[in-house]
Amino acid sequence: MASSYQAEENQLPLKPIPGSYGLPFFGALRARFDYFYLQGQDDFFLTRIKKHKSTVFRTTMPPGPFIASNPRVVAVLDAVSFPILFDTSKVEKRNVLDGTFMPSTSFTGGYRVCAYLDPSESNHSSLKSFLFSLLASKHHSFIPLFRSSLSEFFTELEDQLSDSNSAKFNPLSDKMSFNFVFQLFCDKKPSDTPLGSNGPAHFDLWLFFQLAPLITLGLPKFLSLLEECVLHWFPLPWFVVKSRYNELYDAFYSSLGSSLDEAENKFGIERAEACHNLVFMAGFNAYGGMKAWFPTLIKWVGSAGSELHRQLREEIRTVVKEEGGVTLAALTRMELTKSVVFEAMRIEPPVPFQYGKAKEDIVVQSHDAAFKIKKGEMIFGYQPLATKDPRVFDRAEEFVGHRFVGEGKKLLKYVYWSNGRETEDPTAENKQCPGKDLVLLMSRVLLVEFFLRYDTFTLEAGKVLLGSSVTIKSLTKPNSATR
Repeated sequence: MASSYQAEENQLPLKPIPGSYGLPFFGALRARFDYFYLQGQDDFFLTRIKKHKSTVFRTTMPPGPFIASNPRVVAVLDAVSFPILFDTSKVEKRNVLDGTFMPSTSFTGGYRVCAYLDPSESNHSSLKSFLFSLLASKHHSFIPLFRSSLSEFFTELEDQLSDSNSAKFNPLSDKMSFNFVFQLFCDKKPSDTPLGSNGPAHFDLWLFFQLAPLITLGLPKFLSLLEECVLHWFPLPWFVVKSRYNELYDAFYSSLGSSLDEAENKFGIERAEACHNLVFMAGFNAYGGMKAWFPTLIKWVGSAGSELHRQLREEIRTVVKEEGGVTLAALTRMELTKSVVFEAMRIEPPVPFQYGKAKEDIVVQSHDAAFKIKKGEMIFGYQPLATKDPRVFDRAEEFVGHRFVGEGKKLLKYVYWSNGRETEDPTAENKQCPGKDLVLLMSRVLLVEFFLRYDTFTLEAGKVLLGSSVTIKSLTKPNSATR
């Protein structure tokens, strides 16, 4: 008998799930070409929503053959059905971080790290509890260390802008992000280790080799077949990045002594396993997340225009003056700044995909109907559609900076960027991001430091493999009237 998963109280008619998987093998190939080359991500889903007149339907998802043995999914693409993916009593999260395939464990030292574990697995709780403990032990360093990293970042940004009349935000942000993450966990600068300045490039290649089956390089269409053969038919080999990963691992291992002691003595985790988990969290979750997220945040804030910039700088400078500095208490009072971060998370979440396999027969509701998903079926959610659901958000496709101020806070339960509702907290028993609060804190500090230094700024935005590219075109510093 199917259990009923209801995000809303209304009982809706049970309907068969529309859509199909097409012919074996060839159906998945056709969908892959639609997704990467003919339609693109958003249109791939929007055309199927229109065709099936439903936000819940069957389809296949890349990469398909020969990397994923079973690319079939049930897509849930509205704000009501999407949260089934957070309910680990109903869905299994084992090996689904990247979707219908899992990269070789060679990329993580032979271990299935915490991100690939289901909470029901015995070592999930101990690993996630260890990560919580490590982050808690560093909480006094978050704001001062990140502000110090940002100070160096802004100096380099201004120098580049002065030299060439524009500044590439992404590479400077990547360098700043890696240095911050390494210093936070290791209590030393990467330049003080044999790793030197190679950390971002090493992590970039390591990330690319794992995620290549899910990306397109944006090459001219006549090169699509070549890209298909290289990226989407077979996994890229681990040995190409082995030496680079080992350099990263050695740098972390030699600098994490007390943290590895705690993992071993308090949580019963082998030192090697603990270190590989920390490298993954530092590289995939933290650095990889910041690599995608910070340019996206700045893109949306910059594109919002001078009026929002005026409102932000007035709030930020007033509160910082009243609180005597950039403190946690000051950040908590900045309602517009917090709303702007949430709105950027809503309109372009840093992790767009979520997967889970049904542990039992489940009835899932959309706005209009109920659907039975059978035990063992893979459920897929494309978060940018769920968090731009026009039946939940007014002007859903627009960036509205004040959306979550005042009464708008009631809509935070529909912001899902952290693999959970914004109104919920990560625990050792769920799959919500353990660094959720840190990500939000850093995002606010980034905006605070930006608008303490500058009145407004202009930019050009584009696309890169992992998110957005940003080129800063101008930075306007405060004059005596705006200080």
